[in-house]
Amino acid sequence: MLRTVTVGYDGSSESRAAAEWAAREALLRGLPLRLVNVREPIPGHIAESDLMADGTFRERAERLPREAGATLRARHPELEVVAEQIPGGPMDLLPEVAKDADLLVLGSRGLSGIGGFLVGSVGMVVIAHTTTPVVLVRAATSAKAAGPVVVGVDTDKPNGTVLTFAFEEAARRGAVLKAVHGWTVPPYYAYVLPAYPALAAELGEEQSDALTEVLRPWREKFPDVEVAEESRAGSAAVRIVDAARDASLVVVGRRIRRGLIGAHIGPVTHAVLHHATAPVAVVAHD
Repeated sequence: MLRTVTVGYDGSSESRAAAEWAAREALLRGLPLRLVNVREPIPGHIAESDLMADGTFRERAERLPREAGATLRARHPELEVVAEQIPGGPMDLLPEVAKDADLLVLGSRGLSGIGGFLVGSVGMVVIAHTTTPVVLVRAATSAKAAGPVVVGVDTDKPNGTVLTFAFEEAARRGAVLKAVHGWTVPPYYAYVLPAYPALAAELGEEQSDALTEVLRPWREKFPDVEVAEESRAGSAAVRIVDAARDASLVVVGRRIRRGLIGAHIGPVTHAVLHHATAPVAVVAHD
C-alpha cells in the first residue's frame, strides 16, 4: 500500500487540530494524507428509532470525512488527501490502519488549567498496540512552528529508533534538536553530596559526557541538524515536559513487549503524554 501519513478523524475540535497537523507533516514528508473516520455501528434500538427514520443522522455521518477532506485540499492544494469511512470500533481498527502508515496522528483533549493531554482509552490502546509512530495533538496546541524538536534520551539504554526519528523530524523542519536527559543521584551518594559539592559537579559532568557520547553517531549522520544537549539531575519526565514548553514536537519511546504482561507504555512516556503541551510522538522500539 502507498505510504501515507494517516489521521483519525471524528469531527471533534481535537481531531480537526490533528488533521491540520497531519497535513503539514505529510507535506514535510512528501506523502499523501489519509483521513480515516471510524464509524461505530449504531445500536439496534437507536437505529430503529424515529431519530434515524429520515436518514439525516446517517447522511451527516457519511459526509463527515468527505467534507473534512475537501477542507484540507482547499487549504493545502499541493497535498494529496484521501478521505474514507470505515465501519467498526476505533480501538480495533486504528491499530490496523496504522500498520499501513508511516505515521498515525490522533487528537487529544487538553487538560484545562494545567496543560497537557487528557489521553482517552482509545488513544492509550492505539499507542500500546501499534508499532507505527503515533502523534497526539491537542485542540489548543501550544506547539511553536519554529520551535525545537525535543527528544528524551536514556543514556543507560539509548535507542536508535527513537533517536533516528527525532533527528529526521528536526531535519525536516530545519529545527534545533534538544536532547534531554534527566538523571538521579545514586542512593549511596545522597548523604555525602552536601559535604562535597565538587562531587555533585563531577557527577553532572559524567552524565553530560555520557549524553554527548550517545548522540555522537547521530550528529555525524545528521551534520546539518543543530543539537542542544541538556543533562540535569531530576525526573526524566519533568525535564522533558519543561523542555517541551516551546517545542514544535516532543519525541519519546515505548518499548514493545511481546510477553504475557501485554502492552505497556512506560512511566516516563505516560507522564509526558499527560503533561506536555506540544504534540507528542510515541515511537515504539524493541
